Amino acid sequence: MQDPSRGYSFGMDPLADYNPFANPFSNNQTTASLDQKPQGSSVPSTSAVSAKQEKQQPQKQTSESIADFEKRQEELERKAQELQRREEEFQNSVLFNAAKKDKNWPPLPSKFCVEPCFYQDINVEIKVEFQPIVSMIYYIWIAHTCLYVLNVGGCLGLFIQMGEGTMFGLSILYCFLFTPASYLFWFRPAYKAFRSDNSFNFMVFFVFFFAQLVATVIQAVGLPNLGTCGFIVALAAIGNQESPGDLAIGIIALVIACGFGLVALGDFFLLVRVSRLYRSTGASFSKARSEFTSGVMRNQHVRQATSDAISSAVRVQMDNIVN
Repeated sequence: MQDPSRGYSFGMDPLADYNPFANPFSNNQTTASLDQKPQGSSVPSTSAVSAKQEKQQPQKQTSESIADFEKRQEELERKAQELQRREEEFQNSVLFNAAKKDKNWPPLPSKFCVEPCFYQDINVEIKVEFQPIVSMIYYIWIAHTCLYVLNVGGCLGLFIQMGEGTMFGLSILYCFLFTPASYLFWFRPAYKAFRSDNSFNFMVFFVFFFAQLVATVIQAVGLPNLGTCGFIVALAAIGNQESPGDLAIGIIALVIACGFGLVALGDFFLLVRVSRLYRSTGASFSKARSEFTSGVMRNQHVRQATSDAISSAVRVQMDNIVN
């Protein structure tokens, strides 16, 4: 029988159904959750909240990406300006150091009677991207110099073997005249043009280097009594053969003529390459003219002469008015 006052039957252990690991709040939480009823308009549903968040999230991401892009763009512009400033400072320091350094070209002994006239260092004064083309121009100038020396030797042989005294004299004149003139009139302007990106020096180089190309072609042809061992002179010496030495002198002259032809070909390709490089930088003849004008006006002697001329002209006009 079961005692209704105690709620359990006789003969049963009251702790038989007790579970110490059960959650004592589970029944209460379940009951509470069942008793709570959702209110229609006071609490938004989960789907509405998630949809609203999904609409706001792309706008937030877009604004953040635009702000990040603008920040990166400002940082890149600042770095570009800093890099340009450092490059200008480096170029100015290079030019200043070059002005302070001792002149080292032409490379002469320290106890020689003549001192070097220029400072030249392609690896220091020229930008890295322009160093190969400037070195090529320098090697072309060396090739011209070597050909002038060889031409003196060939004309000396023609003078000894065939009595060509005029050619020998002109070859000496060409060697002593064209060697320094070519350095001053087309190599040095090209060197300064690539060093400081000066359009006027580029124009000077183009004019005189084109003249050098035409002169080299004429020297390779070798007109008689012109002072160069060209193809015409070499073939005439080979075909003459009045003495055993004529053939040897003709072959030497032919080798020198081939040298002039190869150098003329190198001059042409070098002129085309420098011209393309010059046009790719956006330079023009008007820029060269403006640089020349500004350079002339910056010269102290030119400004003094201009002011003196203007003052004298004004003084003459005032005297005419008074009289």
